[in-house]
Amino acid sequence: MDSILDLKGRVALVTGAGQGVGRQVALQLAANNAGGIVVNDFHLDRAQAVAEEICRVGGKALPIACDVTDFRAVTSMVESAEGKFGRVDILVNNAGNAGPSDGLSNIKPFWETGPEEWANWLGTNLYGVLNCTRASINGMLKRNQGRIITVISDAGRVGEPHLAVYSGAKAGAAGFMRGLAKAVGRNNITANCVALAGINTPGVAALMPDEDTMKKILRAYLIRRLGEPSDAANMILFLASDAASWITGQTYPVNGGYSVSV
Repeated sequence: MDSILDLKGRVALVTGAGQGVGRQVALQLAANNAGGIVVNDFHLDRAQAVAEEICRVGGKALPIACDVTDFRAVTSMVESAEGKFGRVDILVNNAGNAGPSDGLSNIKPFWETGPEEWANWLGTNLYGVLNCTRASINGMLKRNQGRIITVISDAGRVGEPHLAVYSGAKAGAAGFMRGLAKAVGRNNITANCVALAGINTPGVAALMPDEDTMKKILRAYLIRRLGEPSDAANMILFLASDAASWITGQTYPVNGGYSVSV
């Protein structure tokens, strides 16, 4: 019996896929019969490493280094993807934080920051989503089919006091996806978000200096652990599959109970 999560040879572009959640998403989609995975990362060596992992298990992959805040570079990436695989059916906007340097090591209150610092958060988390979606969507419209999944943060749902601009950027990406869902639903294109809380990735691990700090953080989670990249990837696979063909314009929290807001 065929799995309802079988991607039936569809081609996926996953941004920020060189490590963490993006890497796991790329591997999960490949394992569920994606016809090809475009592995994007700011760092080519990381993209190549993940592409090699996919190829070793029989999948097809194309590694591409690209800064998602650069619209011309993003357009070139999608053209390369279409040249290699013929199309992009699934877009996973995963690249986030403050770009290649995550910006979390020296967080200041909003009132001590200015436009230069805001640009880092807005660039990757909002403009990156706009760029990748704009570059990919014409092909989806022509084929009358597509899946667009944007990874946001629970900060975009409930706000984080130390990450006000980041919260705004993620909320903006979610609002864009809701508007887009209404614009392209008639074309059999779905647009949804996955809102993550703390995930056990290299970037998050660097913020946990000791076990006591970890215990304090985990008190905010109903399920007393950080999420794993696979927790996020499982939801993204679902939204990319035919199992979610009648779901659009929604935001799904994958957060271990960090927040239970509607």
